[in-house]
Amino acid sequence: MDGHDELARRFEERRGRLRAVAHRMLGSAEEAEDAVQEAWLRLSRTDAGSIDNLAGWLTTVVSRVCLDMLRSRAARREEPYGPRVPEPAGADAPEDEAVLGDSVGLALLVVLERLGPAERVAFVLHDLFGVPFDQVAAVVNRSVPAAKKLASRARHKVRGTPAVPEAELDRHRRVVEAFLAAARGGDLGGLLDVLAPDVVRRADPAVLPPGVPAELRGARAVAEGTVALRERSRFAALALVDGDAGIVVAPHGRLLLALPVTVRGGRITAYDVVADPARLRRIELGVLGPPAVSERSRTP
Repeated sequence: MDGHDELARRFEERRGRLRAVAHRMLGSAEEAEDAVQEAWLRLSRTDAGSIDNLAGWLTTVVSRVCLDMLRSRAARREEPYGPRVPEPAGADAPEDEAVLGDSVGLALLVVLERLGPAERVAFVLHDLFGVPFDQVAAVVNRSVPAAKKLASRARHKVRGTPAVPEAELDRHRRVVEAFLAAARGGDLGGLLDVLAPDVVRRADPAVLPPGVPAELRGARAVAEGTVALRERSRFAALALVDGDAGIVVAPHGRLLLALPVTVRGGRITAYDVVADPARLRRIELGVLGPPAVSERSRTP
């Protein structure tokens, strides 16, 4: 095996971790693969013998590539939101959404989209992958204390700020979980169990099929309307929405809909389906419940 083949073998051993880092930074599997490929191209043009820690070197390079991509995205002011829910096709099959939800966490990806580029990189590297702050600082071109502040600020945004006591939030979460499970299964009875008799569902008209009213009242009407739109639930995840248990709908990790939910007496009394970009930007989001982030460190 010549030197190039050996270098390629060592790179492939680390490709999975590099892709995971890039995916969490960029929120796109395709862009993550591009970042990893760029790291390989840079490695192939570098004297590998001068690299003491290949894993650390590759993580740094991929992270810097991702940071540049995030800054470019921010400069273009890309608006990933819109009123239509895209239907998956080809490689973007429903099972791929399930894998993304299980392996990364749709709610986490949604919240990460709201971080600044340097915040996102610092948080992903340190809190998700345990990269030391001296290495994080080198990636974001800041001092170590500044890198710690970036991660701390990002951590606070990811967790969000609950507007209700912890015990109440936990009760609300269980109700919303049951609602989402019933919606995914098209379980009319399960939906009726968690909906208050006088429940109200309001939706931005642009997100509804023609002829569907923007407002539904009563458990039966809301349950039947939810079952009719059950296909969208495969893009859904629990999240902290305006300080309480709610739902986000995020195809490929990009926020499309937010559902603030009102729970009283153990049942859902109202929920909104928010699709308007201006309204979405005003909604406070966070990761709900046990953190989908590493507990390695609580360094502020």
